[in-house]
Amino acid sequence: MTTLVTDSGFGPDDWSEPFITLEAANDASALDVPSDTDPAQIPLCDGLQIIRVDFPSSADGRGFTIAKQLRLRGFTGRLRAKGHVLADQYAMARRAGFDEVEISDELAARQPEDQWLFRAGWQQHNYQARLRGPAPHAAD
Repeated sequence: MTTLVTDSGFGPDDWSEPFITLEAANDASALDVPSDTDPAQIPLCDGLQIIRVDFPSSADGRGFTIAKQLRLRGFTGRLRAKGHVLADQYAMARRAGFDEVEISDELAARQPEDQWLFRAGWQQHNYQARLRGPAPHAAD
């Protein structure tokens, strides 16, 4: 079983359709992407609603790059990190573009919900946004 982590905490997985591999990605609504995928090779078809990026190890940060590149390419659907993402990495996952993190129930037991919620205020601690300063206002 798995646990879904969002800014609201732990919850059940609400996605019921199967995830399709990249090899069979034609008109898929849900896509599973391995961590060694070139983000430019991920097809962003019209019906694609969710992309799940694998994290085989908490030390493997390629999934963060994939998420950022998918957002830069214009993907606006759900973006999910799956696997060995730690609570300490949650803020980075959100800043990279992930909407949610799918973890095993074993990891959820080792890193309880309060550890994830502690990092749910990731926008308040976004040093990159603070360095850029306030957004310029459009001229009236």
